[in-house]
Amino acid sequence: MTAPYRSLHLVPKADGPQSAKDFKTDQEVRWCPGCGDYAILAAVQAFMPELGIRRENTVFVSGIGCSSRFPYYMNTYGMHSIHGRAPAIATGLAASRPDLSVWVVTGDGDALSIGGNHLIHALRRNVNLKILLFNNRIYGLTKGQYSPTSELGKITKSTPMGSLDAPFNPLSLAIGAEATFVARTIDSDRQHLQSVLRAAAEHEGTALVEIYQNCNIFNDGAFEVLKEAGTRDEALIRLEHGRPITFAGKGVVRGADGELAVVDLDPATEDRVLVHDAHAAGPATAFALTRLADADTLHHTPIGVLRDVSRPVYDTLMAEQLTRATTDRGPGNLAGLLNGTDTWTVG
Repeated sequence: MTAPYRSLHLVPKADGPQSAKDFKTDQEVRWCPGCGDYAILAAVQAFMPELGIRRENTVFVSGIGCSSRFPYYMNTYGMHSIHGRAPAIATGLAASRPDLSVWVVTGDGDALSIGGNHLIHALRRNVNLKILLFNNRIYGLTKGQYSPTSELGKITKSTPMGSLDAPFNPLSLAIGAEATFVARTIDSDRQHLQSVLRAAAEHEGTALVEIYQNCNIFNDGAFEVLKEAGTRDEALIRLEHGRPITFAGKGVVRGADGELAVVDLDPATEDRVLVHDAHAAGPATAFALTRLADADTLHHTPIGVLRDVSRPVYDTLMAEQLTRATTDRGPGNLAGLLNGTDTWTVG
């Protein structure tokens, strides 16, 4: 029996062409001048018309933090929800309203600190929603405390002698939680950002996109090595499915110990260079790619889609289960449940 579930591709389409202007609200955008959130907002507003989905069938759900002001600026439905709970709220929405395209906007503090539990369970369930995780490696809204992604030894207002916490690697965490789509991009690279958003939108299930985003007030220049013309070619590894993993005269190979390594390209190493397979059934290579970058210098940071695989979607499974329950057992009987044999008297 076919479940009453509709994929993103079957969400009601707009009556006619849309533009970025259609997705802009009349609200004043209130981020610090120079914040990377501006670039992400502009990229998303310009990208959404490509989906051809009616604005009233699009929802942005956010938690708490600078990034979580996003729904105010998107001319769609939206909810500025509870700290860390955006994935949980979005799960309920996506599961109960298959006619909606549901997006979550969160930050490294919101998603990985108080919201860590909700994030990993949304990923493992494979709910049909898209999660944009803005990572600036700092708490911006509360004025510069270290976050779960801040580097070891980070000096902030809350760690004046340096952070003692080992940082989370969001993409490693996502793959460990059985995420079916995992990607990384950068706020200032609009073309790359939109290409990753396009791939995430096409994915059936939960898609996690980590976006490196600059906080020019409390953590300025955190990702400059990945952006500056003089360093980015050596630091960035641009992943493309089906293509060898090479960059700046170097390549990624699997070493004798099974770990991934970066080597200079020459006749002896060219045949060993890995070809990127985002659709590989096993997560081992994708996970190894998430561990390739040096946590302090960010050299050898992969960007692009690391993993994109198919697995049954939670919404579909739930709809099928409900259909079987009502078909095989007849309509629900609340009174019968309350007055059934599985009851007891207290006192």
